[in-house]
Amino acid sequence: MDTDRLLIALSADPRMDRQTLCLLAREVEAWSRATTSEAGEVARSLGVPAAALRRALRVRDAGSPGAFSARRAARAAGCRLVSLGHPDYPMALRDLSLPPPVLYLRGRLPARPAVAIVGSRQADAYGLEVAALFGRELAARGLTVVSGLARGVDTAAHRGALEAEGGTTAAVLGTGIDVDYPRGHGSLRRRISASGALVTEFPPGSPPQAWHFPVRNRLIAGLASGVLVVQAAVRSGSLVTARLALELGRDVWAVPAPIFDRRAVGPNTLIRDGALAVQTPRDVIEALPDAIRRQLRPAGASPVKTAPPGDPGKLLAHLQAGRSYRVEALAGALAWSTEHTLAALLELEVSDHLTRLPGPAWRRRL
Repeated sequence: MDTDRLLIALSADPRMDRQTLCLLAREVEAWSRATTSEAGEVARSLGVPAAALRRALRVRDAGSPGAFSARRAARAAGCRLVSLGHPDYPMALRDLSLPPPVLYLRGRLPARPAVAIVGSRQADAYGLEVAALFGRELAARGLTVVSGLARGVDTAAHRGALEAEGGTTAAVLGTGIDVDYPRGHGSLRRRISASGALVTEFPPGSPPQAWHFPVRNRLIAGLASGVLVVQAAVRSGSLVTARLALELGRDVWAVPAPIFDRRAVGPNTLIRDGALAVQTPRDVIEALPDAIRRQLRPAGASPVKTAPPGDPGKLLAHLQAGRSYRVEALAGALAWSTEHTLAALLELEVSDHLTRLPGPAWRRRL
């Protein structure tokens, strides 16, 4: 069996543990053609347990039915499989100590340099506006914006990148590519895959599980030249992404925040520990290596798409009494920018049509 089909077959086997998969993928050429005893030597040198190796050898010797089934499942989910040896496998992820043997892709990962923007799921209006601004301006300069499609900062960063003319963004998922998570992001997912990519190492149908997201975060860090943190609590997954980026030799930047906000602890701590404090997208551009800056468009060369301002009346008609709404969900439902949605919400709040709730969220007054 060729190495491409072997990696796909191994990844499709539910009894193969992820660490074994990643370890074997590093030396797949050697052990895929080795005798059983030779394969045992390779596996022992990699630290693969004997039981896991026996399972892998059974998959190897069974032929290609597993690979065929995995490809069929990927097609049914509207994506394609890219193994570690495939030309479309992102070079940046080969830097990982345990690169995922197989990726599921919908769309295409742009070849241009990338920057990750991550932060709190409970971002306030300021955090959402900052994430959208940096996403939009960095994408306008020709950078791909990478994030995790979570609510809050991630969503705002993706939307901001899509507002730039020619802007591209990549969403790294902690689920199967066909799983509607977080709910209500269907329109955004389609827009992302049209101009960039949805990517995951989890097979179709994989539900969100707590351990998936630290695994997902290492891909966010790996794909990007640097990671920008916008609002993050002390135990935020965004800080995990920042730590992984540092381990990979990537840059970490943070947006300073007021000390009385619990979401300030993450970025302010990163700055205290040596991360670069940034206040404008230009700060990020200037911190990039010369080799990357030379690939970017000049400032102002890529205009931002114009979007009609949000109509407060249309927004109010969309709101049901008794329900609370977050800005990113409303922006997705109405196909508006985050900024225009926020402006309409604030206008309705000032006119006493809405009540602001913690989160923040808004509820229509009765």
